[in-house]
Amino acid sequence: MHIYEGSAVALVTPFDERTNEIDWTAFEELLDFHLDNLTDALVITGTTGESSTLTDGEQIELIKFAVDYVDGRVPIIAGTGINDTAHSIKLSQQAEMVGADALLIVTPYYNKTSTRGMLIHFKTIADSVNIPIILYHVPGRTGAVLTVDQVVELANHPNIVAIKDATGDLEYTRELRERLPEEFAIYSGNDDINLEMLKLGVNGFISVTANVLPRELHQQYELFANGQLDEAEALTERLAGINEALFLETNPIPVKYLVHEMGYIQNSYRLPLIEPSEEVKTELAQYDTLVSDYKKA
Repeated sequence: MHIYEGSAVALVTPFDERTNEIDWTAFEELLDFHLDNLTDALVITGTTGESSTLTDGEQIELIKFAVDYVDGRVPIIAGTGINDTAHSIKLSQQAEMVGADALLIVTPYYNKTSTRGMLIHFKTIADSVNIPIILYHVPGRTGAVLTVDQVVELANHPNIVAIKDATGDLEYTRELRERLPEEFAIYSGNDDINLEMLKLGVNGFISVTANVLPRELHQQYELFANGQLDEAEALTERLAGINEALFLETNPIPVKYLVHEMGYIQNSYRLPLIEPSEEVKTELAQYDTLVSDYKKA
């Protein structure tokens, strides 16, 4: 049984412009927004949620708040990966204690590790908890590579049940699907190639674009799953521009700005991230009509 099928949002974390603390009212509104608009699962404190500048206490508070508020309506996936295995174990165990349904664990970045060290890192974390783990492979950010052979070995662990593939390499995805058991889920981590990855047999997405177009991302999966390929192709073409625009600067800068422009959060980031350039703001303004149905009154 997969954790979910469809579109999970890599949720932004709202901050107060004045204090730079978490804006809990806005966070609650974001949860309602996604519950009302067909998002299939919520990823809290992932990369898009600026986890690297959250304290441990803030991360666990956000996860607990989401678990309590959502109350089982969709799965809550907690980003608890870090490049210190012991620290990741602590965060993962705390996330499990407050009710997270699953964990998203990134490959250890910066210090990296050997092939054997990578395997031990993930297996040690998986041994420490009793909830499922999604491996997170994003070499463009981490500089760490998780080979297909490593994923196949890790898939033998009962708690390691899925991977977020953000390599952008369709041949890598193809080999994963060919060599992994059907019950091991693969999720796209690149909105620009969601449909191509669906054609290779992935089970859905962990999406940045879903922050601003949640129904469309849910629909992209559903259309494909229901065999409506022409409609899925047309929707994918409609999403192409915004998928590109949301990565004109480092994620989550553009998407947070657009969520702000839609009226849900303040225009606040944590250093070293700052608001987008005027040029990027101008580019994002082109998508006002596309997101207009979601704007707060």
